[in-house]
Amino acid sequence: MWHAYLAFYQTSRPQEIYDVYFKRLLGDDPQDFNGLIAVLDGRPVGLAHFLHHRHGWRTDNVTYLQDLYAEPDVRGQGIGRALIEAVYAASDAAGAPAVYWLTQDFNHEARRLYDRIGKLSPFIKYDRV
Repeated sequence: MWHAYLAFYQTSRPQEIYDVYFKRLLGDDPQDFNGLIAVLDGRPVGLAHFLHHRHGWRTDNVTYLQDLYAEPDVRGQGIGRALIEAVYAASDAAGAPAVYWLTQDFNHEARRLYDRIGKLSPFIKYDRV
């Protein structure tokens, strides 16, 4: 599913990235990512990867939802919402109740969900060149 997620965003990663990322997902370092899988009728149909981290403007940690993906044939059935709500619950349990995520402007279908379950931020993201 992560391959399909990256393909949606018109990118790919070298095998080393897959190896390291999934090792971190399965590890026990609290600074590493956490992973959730949505299962429908015994089949994995969605994923979420998130990370709790410190924030300079708060005393408690915050949660970054980095990856959220639902298989195309199950979209619109509440998989994305369920995964986001599971991240919210995990974040509350970890004492990192503020959750944020990014998406691309062309991700219209997901943004319809995000507009219902989150609040659009005025921040604009820049990357190092």
